[in-house]
Amino acid sequence: MKTGWKIAIGAGVAAVAAIAAVGVWKWPEIQRARFVASMFSGQEQVERFRNMDAYFPVRAFRRGGPVSDLPQGETIDLPATYAYGGETRDTQAFLADTDTTGLMAVSQGRVVYENYRRGNDRDTRWISWSVGKSFISALIGIAVEEGHIASIDDKLVDYAPELKGTSYDGVTIRNALEMSSGVAWNEDYSDPDSDISRFGRALAFGSSMVEFAKTLGRANEPGTVNLYNSLDAQMLGLVLLRATGESPSEYLEDRIWSKIGAEHDGYWVLDDTGMELAAGGVNVTLRDYARFGLLYLNGGKWNGERIVPADWVKASHTPDAPRLMPGKQELSDTVWGYGYLWWLPRAADGPFAAVGIYNQFIYVDPAQDLVIVKTSANSDYGRTNEETSFREDETIALFEAMAAKIRAGN
Repeated sequence: MKTGWKIAIGAGVAAVAAIAAVGVWKWPEIQRARFVASMFSGQEQVERFRNMDAYFPVRAFRRGGPVSDLPQGETIDLPATYAYGGETRDTQAFLADTDTTGLMAVSQGRVVYENYRRGNDRDTRWISWSVGKSFISALIGIAVEEGHIASIDDKLVDYAPELKGTSYDGVTIRNALEMSSGVAWNEDYSDPDSDISRFGRALAFGSSMVEFAKTLGRANEPGTVNLYNSLDAQMLGLVLLRATGESPSEYLEDRIWSKIGAEHDGYWVLDDTGMELAAGGVNVTLRDYARFGLLYLNGGKWNGERIVPADWVKASHTPDAPRLMPGKQELSDTVWGYGYLWWLPRAADGPFAAVGIYNQFIYVDPAQDLVIVKTSANSDYGRTNEETSFREDETIALFEAMAAKIRAGN
């Protein structure tokens, strides 16, 4: 009997040890699964968004050369209120409600406002989410200029043959840049069964994004309907890799990050296959997001050096089809306009923006020589599929109020 107990106890200990070993082995996946499960649940995300490398594998991209100066200008006070939806809204309440962690305005090349919240500072790297799509756009433009990509009217499969047989077979690079792939997609963050929710779970558990693409159908002919689809940008990251022979991180480091005087190295979130989360995995500091915005404000030049082709920068924020124009369009799922992975919130020839979930923004206003950057962790984001949850259009209203105050000389 005693021997039986010893055997049973020994077996139990072995089982616990085995479970513990599996837990250690699977700990990254467990942590990522918890991360993804908590998104759009109302849970606070600040600590996670500034520590993405604790949850996902990452690849660094290095800065280079002297840090470019962002000279201090005359500091403005934020407008106490702004107008939105026929109401007067309180600025400080909005910044608190959207869990703002950083806000910066650069007017005529000078910093006129810079403030950090929720424990962030000028050294904090913060997740871009879909702001990173605009980084992919810049890299595609450079790859075209360098001849790695012959034309954006080439098909994705011309560069990434592994997409043959998927719904991306027949889609052009232009289609993907303009969120017009025709691939069936649901980007409703409040729906746990939506495609974007499944995409998040696939990333958490290390699935190949090409394998994930195979689960999607075709809803429209490519190039006919503007339907926001994060996987379109992910597929462009794959095309960039295959066309240039460099990962998006390496290409970003070589062509942009080492040339614009960034203050800090950045890093890009990867999936378990070693592929960048091209749909939104860039992590850099607030000031370096501002530098990327200034690069586009300056038509793709930095200190006189051409970094991004000028015609690409212009095309990136110029809608080239009716479905991409700002305003209600029959063949678009949004009232904002769209270029090449850049948004046009108000007018086709007005300010343009890189925008990410939870209220990440790089807002570029060429007419006023102004860049505004906002990082946030809006815990209400995506809890419903409405602007009252997203508060993106409202953010633009705040930026417009800031721009008006800067224009009036504070």
